[in-house]
Amino acid sequence: MTRRIVYLRFRRLVSVGRLLFAGGVVAASAAAYSQSTNDYVVQTKAVEATLPADALVEAARQATVAAQVSGRLVEVHVDAGQSVRKGELLMRIDAREASEAAAAATAAYVNARANHERLLRLQRQGFISQAALDKAKAEFDAASATHKQASAGVSHATVRAPIGGVVAERLSELGEMATPGKPLLSIYDPQSLRLSAGIAQHRLPQIRRVRQARIEFPGLGKWLEASSVSLLPSADPSTHVSLVRVGLPEAPREIVPGMHARVHFVLGNAPRLSIPQAAVLRRGEITAVYVRQADGKLTLRQLRLGEAISDNEVEVLAGLHAGERIALDPRQAAVELKSAKPAER
Repeated sequence: MTRRIVYLRFRRLVSVGRLLFAGGVVAASAAAYSQSTNDYVVQTKAVEATLPADALVEAARQATVAAQVSGRLVEVHVDAGQSVRKGELLMRIDAREASEAAAAATAAYVNARANHERLLRLQRQGFISQAALDKAKAEFDAASATHKQASAGVSHATVRAPIGGVVAERLSELGEMATPGKPLLSIYDPQSLRLSAGIAQHRLPQIRRVRQARIEFPGLGKWLEASSVSLLPSADPSTHVSLVRVGLPEAPREIVPGMHARVHFVLGNAPRLSIPQAAVLRRGEITAVYVRQADGKLTLRQLRLGEAISDNEVEVLAGLHAGERIALDPRQAAVELKSAKPAER
């Protein structure tokens, strides 16, 4: 009886031990799984080798509307940032002087035409010479040209949009005096944006082979694929820099002429060590990541980073090696490292 009781107690202890061991294995597996899901294995990838260059956004189709007659601005219908259609009324100039000049030119034209017709009848009847008729014809032609010019001047008092697009800037206000040649406003077509990038002379052989480029807008956090790459056949004699025009596809409305961008010209593929942007801890000029050691502990290590490879990856120039594990979430890693220090003490 005593032996049976001892045997049953032994079986119970063995069962409890198995349960505890299984629970420990499950907990360890769960911890390992948690670490693996929050960690990233650094590895070398074959990525696109690019040549970055600063660029400026410009409009391929733009127009500066200037006054063609003298007068005061009596109507202003648009402002900067407003979309306009081709032929839409923008401004109106008080051109009463031009109207009076057109009226005088019209009267002179009517008189010259009547005189020419009268002398033409007289010449057919033989009362005047051909020279007198030729003089009347010349006067009539001059009056006709003056009449057309004056009529066109009156029509120029109504300022209309030469192209459809967006008003970039309004350079004159209501009530100001307009004179011929004075800029009134500027318009650009947002569907015709492009970029101009300067390339040094020693880089030209590489650029001539480029057929693909990616456009980065650092201030907006946007990436776009270039629609075309064209090297202009000229260079600045003072800087020896050639311009490359990069076609910009249909862009978001916040991209406007004059903005800064960075063009990454694709040269080919090359092996690069890269990590996710989210794993990088940035504090001022310092960039670092949390590296998980073989024993599972985290340490903070400073890095030297290169160019962005894509929207969510950046190249590592120094500080990491392929095969090392880093924490994907720096905040969670900092909490884990802080909670682990009291336990070590």
